[in-house]
Amino acid sequence: MRLLPFEYAARNLGRSPLRLGISVLGSTLVVVLAIAAFAFVRGMDRSLADSGSADNVILMGAGSEESIERSEVRPNVAGQAEASIFGIRSEAGRAFVSPEVHAALGVALEPDAEPVGQAVFRGVVPAAFQVHPQVRITEGRSFRPGADEVIVGELAATRLGVPNERLALGQVVYVDGRPLTIVGRFAAPNTVMNAEVWAPLTNLQIMTKRDGVSCVVLTLDEGEFADVDVFVKSRVDLELAAITERDYYRQLSNFYKPVKMMIWVTAILIGVGGLLGGLNTMYAAFASRIREVGTLQSLGYPRRAVMLSFVQESMLAAATGAVLGALIALLLLDGVSIKFSMGAFGLLLDGPTVGFGIAAGLGLGLFGSIPPTLRCLRMPIAESLKAA
Repeated sequence: MRLLPFEYAARNLGRSPLRLGISVLGSTLVVVLAIAAFAFVRGMDRSLADSGSADNVILMGAGSEESIERSEVRPNVAGQAEASIFGIRSEAGRAFVSPEVHAALGVALEPDAEPVGQAVFRGVVPAAFQVHPQVRITEGRSFRPGADEVIVGELAATRLGVPNERLALGQVVYVDGRPLTIVGRFAAPNTVMNAEVWAPLTNLQIMTKRDGVSCVVLTLDEGEFADVDVFVKSRVDLELAAITERDYYRQLSNFYKPVKMMIWVTAILIGVGGLLGGLNTMYAAFASRIREVGTLQSLGYPRRAVMLSFVQESMLAAATGAVLGALIALLLLDGVSIKFSMGAFGLLLDGPTVGFGIAAGLGLGLFGSIPPTLRCLRMPIAESLKAA
């Protein structure tokens, strides 16, 4: 098959700067939106998936398996679990058993001011840093047991909607008028803990007016989940339920599926709008080139060669917009964090995300050029040569 030279499609891009600008702009917007949607969904999924450890098991109140914050566990469960469950990991004589209180509390920046937002507080004991190895203190120190001190995650400021400097070391925040001094900052990348505020367990129990805890998280070594399940079923009086940490966060990920679907539907609708706009632009542009199509066919170029050249022309414009859109997305979205009910998470801008966005832009160029090209090629050569 005799093909038109690639330079022919490249030169044709400059024939109408306005059409070229509209095509590139449409592809750019679609790519930015596609990358933003994909980065949002992947960031949320990764945050929830990486929050759970394969060896951790959560003991919570029966009937509260869908929400730790609503769970209530007796304060002596941690000790009983440590003594009764086989195979719990230990180090230097300290078992990896962490009783925890989880609560969403309003945080104010001044003593008598209204809360600026809610943060997820986690009341813990020192064993929590062994049970959750993802958490690493990056500045300052840990809180002292019983002191009105807290440590904050990297994304806690995003969760509260305040400048990051406002949660720096030495700053004071208020919960129900109670001053809490920030003595440390920690990082737990790609987990929901990265947006939490950690405090001494007893202090958070006092602030939330509860005697028990929300859950007990333990790390297994030689033991298996079946050992924990036997303990739960044999101690009916404790009214406990056991679930692996990964399964718990997997359930949360399923809970947020409607939110992710809404993001995708919005992206698809705007993408369809961009496709329809591209079709209108291509129809208008190719309608004025009917005589050119007839001339090329009369010179011996088959219809497939003409169609391929027109598709190449459209794909070049779309590829330019796709690269431009990817660069804009990386500049604007890299490092952006989104808050949600579990805390906050960062948009995930990795290779697959950028590749998906570029593929969306190229798809726009491909499917936006085929229908108007076919319309031009349907006309007989004699009629197309006489077209105005």
